[in-house]
Amino acid sequence: MIPLGGVGEVGKNMTVVEYGNDLILLDCGGKFPEEEQRGIDLIIPDVTYVKDRLRQFRAILLTHGHEDHIGALPYIVPQLKDRAPIPIYGTPLALGFVERKLLEAHLDKYVELRPVQSGETVQFGELSAEFVHVTHSIPDACAIAVHSPVGTIVDTGDFKFDPTPVMGGPTDEPRLRRLGERGVLALFSDTVRVETAGSTPSEKVVQDTIDEVVAKAQGQVVIATFASNISRIHMALHAAQKNRRKVAVAGRSLEQSARVALELGYLDPPDGLLVDLDEVLRLPKERRIIVSTGSQGEASAALARIAAAEHPKIRVGHGDVIIVSASPVPGNEETVSHTIDNLFRRGCQVVYGALHSGVHVSGHAGRDELERMIQLLKPAYTVPIHGEYRHMALYRELSVKNGIRADHVLLPEIGGVLEFSADGATQRGRVPSGNILVDRLGDRGDPQVVLRDSTNLTEQGVVVVTLVVNRESGALIAGPDLTAKGLKSEHAIGALREAEQDLKRMLDRRKKGEPQYGYVVQRTKETVGRALYRRLRTRPMILPVVTEI
Repeated sequence: MIPLGGVGEVGKNMTVVEYGNDLILLDCGGKFPEEEQRGIDLIIPDVTYVKDRLRQFRAILLTHGHEDHIGALPYIVPQLKDRAPIPIYGTPLALGFVERKLLEAHLDKYVELRPVQSGETVQFGELSAEFVHVTHSIPDACAIAVHSPVGTIVDTGDFKFDPTPVMGGPTDEPRLRRLGERGVLALFSDTVRVETAGSTPSEKVVQDTIDEVVAKAQGQVVIATFASNISRIHMALHAAQKNRRKVAVAGRSLEQSARVALELGYLDPPDGLLVDLDEVLRLPKERRIIVSTGSQGEASAALARIAAAEHPKIRVGHGDVIIVSASPVPGNEETVSHTIDNLFRRGCQVVYGALHSGVHVSGHAGRDELERMIQLLKPAYTVPIHGEYRHMALYRELSVKNGIRADHVLLPEIGGVLEFSADGATQRGRVPSGNILVDRLGDRGDPQVVLRDSTNLTEQGVVVVTLVVNRESGALIAGPDLTAKGLKSEHAIGALREAEQDLKRMLDRRKKGEPQYGYVVQRTKETVGRALYRRLRTRPMILPVVTEI
């Protein structure tokens, strides 16, 4: 067992399971960049170990369809295409999201999508994988039990024990109990909410909150969520039907998710309840609900553009209600705060977690639920794989409290090899691993993607762009100043001056008003990158550093 992502961090989930000549990957996730990583689009795992063992590589298995479990696929598939067609197993909703991603990236020819239902078992040589239904914030999530001649390991994926899920059934506790009775060698567990006492509230709490807010709203209601969170669309439809409103979705990725959910039958609204955006905007405000992307303050997502009055169609103001139905991903707190501030400037009522806890509940198990999973499966070993290091350490205490020997709680590192045998478990060194930075050059049309590792950065170079803007108006106060490392060209100085002038012109032309930090970062990266490629025919990494005063 080799975690290539998800250990000691939130996001970027990927684990290698290997026995003899058979190797499978569990999940293929990406991680959002943090505040100091502006200019990076996504962080994915290094799959060198798998690339070197394509003869043994059998398949990718997905626990569910969230970005931190499927988001790296468009960048990992090209690296493994010599094994094509690559079998990818998952529930229909997860594979529906994957199919959209791979079609858009023109990679569908390299994969073979194989849908499974919870309860099914798939054979891979001497390994077999059983999909066990669990509840999460997205329908059709599964834990995966991998059976081998050495024993059974269970990867929980993201889970909670929700007694009243709004979509799908509760976690399959009887099957988990039977697995425990048969014997589980090791439990690889989500630990994100181990600090939180008790159990995570049910998704029904969010449904009740949205129903209440919509019933009281005088103007239009905008609900911001993750693009893959179709349960929020389901909740919006439920509230709209009760309050004589209609629903539309805004944001390209959310529109794609809604389309997948409709095609697969996860959403089945009455005729005329879910309409396109143009149609809902022709209705009086008191009859609209818009579900939008942008709950993380992403610059190009619908909510940030609405908040900055830059959305081409949607305008908000006094009397309108904005529901931010998500918790900020670590590193996104500032961008979310900026977006909420701008919505307040527009005169909106904003309902978010700090004001109303029921507007969003986690999809992850609280401490009591993590204990329950241990008690159901009765593993010989536990391995925390999804959380920060403090979560892993606290999970070790929880495991010991529930009868697991302290030396049977394994805290691996990314790339750390865990070897299980009849004699026990050992940690046997590390394999090549770490972060690969995804750099999408341009956001219009078909952007070029560069995967940045230490070799690439040495060859292409890095340019740091520093500028200072007015917090209130967004006007440029100082800079931009460009500092380059590794630009191997005699024309580099002239190219940097030209890029600086292009950036100044772009910043002077942009509409003054409420600042949108993410917008400045994005356009800085585009403008400088384009100018340098024009002069030098090279694509260094562009790292904007924007200071607001």
